[in-house]
Amino acid sequence: MSWSAIIVLVAGSFGFKLFGHVVLARFAVDEGSRSGVLRWFPDLAGLIPAALFAALIAVQTFSLDESLTIDARAAGLVAGAIAVWRRAPFVLVVILAMTVTAAIRWQTSG
Repeated sequence: MSWSAIIVLVAGSFGFKLFGHVVLARFAVDEGSRSGVLRWFPDLAGLIPAALFAALIAVQTFSLDESLTIDARAAGLVAGAIAVWRRAPFVLVVILAMTVTAAIRWQTSG
């Protein structure tokens, strides 16, 4: 996936979310009066940034020259995911993921 496609997807998702907050908020007076699309749209719009961020991480971690690659970056991602699961602070998550990735690259390089 090219950077221009990612930028278009990000702009589209935030435009979609802005549409939900600005336009659909006019129709929703309270939770009980919502019907149809107005009922599930805010929940869906709230999930889109997380899905885009996860897709961006997957593309940057598992692709190399337009091919699927599993290397030290995948191990760093797993270490970071475990740190997030254990509710570590964000700085510690980043440092742990970088350290694991660097250590594996150091051990596997010539």
